[in-house]
Amino acid sequence: MADNCVFCKIINGEIPGKKLYEDDKMIIIRDLYPRAKIHLLMIPKEHYADIVSLDENTAKTLGECLLKLKDLQELLGISDGFRLIINRGELVGQSVFHLHIHILAGEILGGF
Repeated sequence: MADNCVFCKIINGEIPGKKLYEDDKMIIIRDLYPRAKIHLLMIPKEHYADIVSLDENTAKTLGECLLKLKDLQELLGISDGFRLIINRGELVGQSVFHLHIHILAGEILGGF
């Protein structure tokens, strides 16, 4: 856990956060500033700053988290389709330096 990491504090129950899903590897919560009708955050429980900080073990854990989405689609209300976004660095919008995956769904999203 990083001392000042808001996501670590939510994971540990130090800051309230409504967890839509939790297991031993991750939590899924709603984004406080949604960019789509459904905007969720998949947050691995292990703290690492960003996608390039992964090693072999943490990459495996992240893969297991992503595979779990198949089973969670109905629960999360994303079975009609979803977009995943991972930001790396302030320049592209990363504001919390604890790797997290944005899950956007619930409406037609513009293309790239």
